[in-house]
Amino acid sequence: MLVQNKISYKDSGVDIDEGNALVDGLKPLVASTFDKNVIGGIGSFAGAYALPSGFKEPVILGATDGVGTKLALAIESKCFDSVGIDLVAMCVNDLICNFATPLFFLDYYATGKLDKKSALEVISGVVKGCKIAGCALIGGESAEMPGMYKAGDFDLAGFAVGIAEKSELERAHLLESGDCLIALPSSGLHSNGFSLARKVLFEKLQLRLDSEFEGRALIQTLLEPTKIYVDIFKQNKSRIKALAHITGGGIVENLPRILPPHLGARIKKSVIRSHGIFELLREHVDEKECYRTFNMGVGMILAVGEKECENVLAQSGGYLIGHLEHVQGVEII
Repeated sequence: MLVQNKISYKDSGVDIDEGNALVDGLKPLVASTFDKNVIGGIGSFAGAYALPSGFKEPVILGATDGVGTKLALAIESKCFDSVGIDLVAMCVNDLICNFATPLFFLDYYATGKLDKKSALEVISGVVKGCKIAGCALIGGESAEMPGMYKAGDFDLAGFAVGIAEKSELERAHLLESGDCLIALPSSGLHSNGFSLARKVLFEKLQLRLDSEFEGRALIQTLLEPTKIYVDIFKQNKSRIKALAHITGGGIVENLPRILPPHLGARIKKSVIRSHGIFELLREHVDEKECYRTFNMGVGMILAVGEKECENVLAQSGGYLIGHLEHVQGVEII
C-alpha cells in the first residue's frame, strides 16, 4: 500500500538545517576561546585537549551546574547575553575551591523549538565567560525537543574540567584558629535563590521587570552576571589556604565545607558589603532564611593566614569578614 503525505523530521518539530546553521555561526566564537592545548576544532564527536605540562601528580577535576530559575527571567525579558556567563561562573568558581585551574568547558542547550538568534546570544555569553575564566570552550550540544519545553523555553547545563596537583587537593589540615576570612564581593544575586526572589518581588510586591530599582530597570539588577573569581585565585594561590564559593545555602552552609571538625568561623554581619537587592529582600524574608538562601553580597570567602592577610586584601579587592576560631559551625554575629 502506497503511503501518501510522508512526514519529515521537520514536521515533527525538529529542524536539522537550523541546527546546522547554529553550529556554523558558533564556530568562530568557539575558536576564539582556544588555547595551544586544544586539539582540532568543533564538529567531531568529542573535544580533545592536551594535558598541560609541569605537574608532578596531575589530577583532573570536573564540575557541573546550571543557572536555575534565573533563566525564567532571561526568557521573559528576552535578555540572553549574560546567562552564559552565569553558567561558566557557577562551574569554574566551584573548581577553584578545590585548587583546580580551569582547562576547558562544555555546554548543553536544550529547547522545544530552536531559534538560532537566541541560541547564539546565549552561547556568546558562554564564550565571554570562558574568556574571563581563561578556559577553552571545546564542545557542546544543542538539543531541539518539541513537547518537552513550552514555546520560547530553554535550559542550560555546563561542564568544566580543571587540573590540580594531587598534593594541593586536601586543604583543611592547613587551617588554624586565627586565620583571616576574606570576603570577595558578589556582583549581586549571582545564580542562586531566584525562586524565592521572584516570589517576593513579582508575587508579593507586584513589581515588574521594568520597575525602576536603584536608577535602572529591576531586570538589569537581577540579570547581572555572576562574578568569575579565577584570576583572583591564580594571583593569590600561593597565599590562600582554602576558599569557599558562596552559592545556594549561603555563607552558613558553604563555608563549613572547607573547615576541619575542630574549627568554626565567626563572621561580622556589620562589615558585610551587601547590595540594595538583598536589603529589599530582607524586608520580606526572615534574616536567617536570607543567609541560608542568598550570598548576601559575598561571592567567595578566602581563608588566609594572618601573615598573608594584608597582601591578599591588597591583591584581591576583598575585605576582612571574620576569623576562624574554636567554635561550632559558622556564627554570623
